[in-house]
Amino acid sequence: MQSREALLRAGPKEVEVFLTHLAEDGKVAASTQNQAMNALVFLYKRVLERPLEGRIDAARASTKPRVPVVLTREEVARILPLVDGQAGLVVRLLYGSGLRITEAVRLRVLDVDFGDKQIRVRSGKGNKDRVTTFPEKLADPLTMHLAKVR
Repeated sequence: MQSREALLRAGPKEVEVFLTHLAEDGKVAASTQNQAMNALVFLYKRVLERPLEGRIDAARASTKPRVPVVLTREEVARILPLVDGQAGLVVRLLYGSGLRITEAVRLRVLDVDFGDKQIRVRSGKGNKDRVTTFPEKLADPLTMHLAKVR
């Protein structure tokens, strides 16, 4: 193991070796490697007042692709009958129109256009408005629900 003084005298080549070690041997996430790089740049530039000169070409930590979890039609067909009542109506609305949970909770009667089969989403993700489809199968259940709560 190198002494602390030797590490402080290290230059861009040693930093590159260390960051490559983190990626290949340490199997750290890309964000961890980025944080280590930024910490070292800060150390050399602001604390040691000896900025790292040159380019640092360390091996990059691999990022694992995030595959979204989407239920199959068969899975949805098994789940929907298990949820009934008001919760079932909301679940079917989420599935049939692509609403997010917070969008469904904020939904107002005037946002549902039965004629054009559209739902207006106000202040959705990113505080943006959008229009999405309204599933025709839910027209009668939603009308009955609205009549019941009036």
